[in-house]
Amino acid sequence: MPVLVRFWGVRGSIPTPGRATYRYGGNTACVELDVDGTTLVCDAGTGARELGVELMGRKGPLHVHWFFSHMHWDHIQGFPFFTPVYVPGHRFTIYGTRDGDTRFARLLSGQMRSAYFPVDFSELRGNIEAADLGPTMEREIDGVTVRCFEQHHPGLSYGYAFEKDGVKVVYSTDNEIDMMLRDPEQPLRDPGALRDVPADLVDFCRDAALLICDAQYRDEDYPMRVGWGHPRATTTVDLAIRAGVKQLALFHHDPMHSDEEVEELVAACRARAEAHGSDLFIFAAREGFTLRADLPHRPG
Repeated sequence: MPVLVRFWGVRGSIPTPGRATYRYGGNTACVELDVDGTTLVCDAGTGARELGVELMGRKGPLHVHWFFSHMHWDHIQGFPFFTPVYVPGHRFTIYGTRDGDTRFARLLSGQMRSAYFPVDFSELRGNIEAADLGPTMEREIDGVTVRCFEQHHPGLSYGYAFEKDGVKVVYSTDNEIDMMLRDPEQPLRDPGALRDVPADLVDFCRDAALLICDAQYRDEDYPMRVGWGHPRATTTVDLAIRAGVKQLALFHHDPMHSDEEVEELVAACRARAEAHGSDLFIFAAREGFTLRADLPHRPG
């Protein structure tokens, strides 16, 4: 059962096109999962525009299952430029979290009011419907079990786990894990020690074939950005190690980081995993890259 993961946008906070970000990309968060032909999409940052272009080339009517970490601008700005929503016959299910939660579907329309955008949400011709994950924030979609987890971020955010036939992919961005540590002072007191990440977050990520995780800050940057909603990349590594994750994709790259700085961060994270005796494979999510989560992979 192939589980294809495609990165359409990997940058955090604001789009950053240019020569310094050419290798990893400047579009904001958008990730597609193709699980046995079922299309599941996480977030609709500016990367969603290219996703829409690609989907328009596929045969037959589309049914896209859409999940949002939260509604900050960098996670929704691509939706008005997502071509398939303008085409009759295509279906889009926007999932909320618990019973009756339709806020994500409702809030998407806000950025398309005339003060912000020339085309109103009501002019979209695709079939857009709201759904939810039920009282336990868990639902089965075409044989894929989808689970949701509340995260630490200004205004709250959500992580998602997608699992079928024992293959699990976790999408967890905009989660300030360092604010969730049982001992928040530990990284300063003993920076090399494996951090005490909350057990419920570890369990949520347990045995994932792939963890796509916010890794925006270097250790030296984080103290000046406490409370901004993003973790130290090294804390993300500790989470993956504790959860027994096979592959970690560093995600939501800082808009101020060049390709070279992203690669330096990857090297630091790999060194940390090695120091803890872990065989976790770590790489930086790269715009336009596709991998099979159900197979061992070593991106370049």
